[in-house]
Amino acid sequence: MGKEIERKFLTKSSEWRNLGIRKFYRQGYLLIDKNRTIRVRIVEDKAYITIKSIPIGFSRNEFQYQIPLDDANQIINTLCEKPIIEKYRTSIKINELIWEVDEFLGENAGLVFAEVELKDEKQKIDLPKWIGEEVTFDHRYSNSNLVKHPFKDW
Repeated sequence: MGKEIERKFLTKSSEWRNLGIRKFYRQGYLLIDKNRTIRVRIVEDKAYITIKSIPIGFSRNEFQYQIPLDDANQIINTLCEKPIIEKYRTSIKINELIWEVDEFLGENAGLVFAEVELKDEKQKIDLPKWIGEEVTFDHRYSNSNLVKHPFKDW
């Protein structure tokens, strides 16, 4: 079983923009409820299905498996709730941590936030100067919520 321990922050500047590797993500949700989500995601030319539990603190169970790209496209296009999440993710290594900055497109255009995965919930982190307010516990910023309540409607 996988465990995801993650914190999420708004960005307060665009200084991150040239620091890492940028990739296009397209993802859809097959199931969104208070206890679990099931997502299909395409990253460049690879596809995954992911099952996540409800977060407890910074942590939640996560199971992810690679699936055929053609299947993922068909699932996203025909079975997933709309709107589909499309974004660019920039991965930035700072010391031993990988910061992932998501810049959303479509109905969530204008939203930018950064996530960092940790080894444990008590791990200390040094915040880069472009990191702003923490929104880890603000569920408006979860990708699954952005399907039901896109940023354009906030």
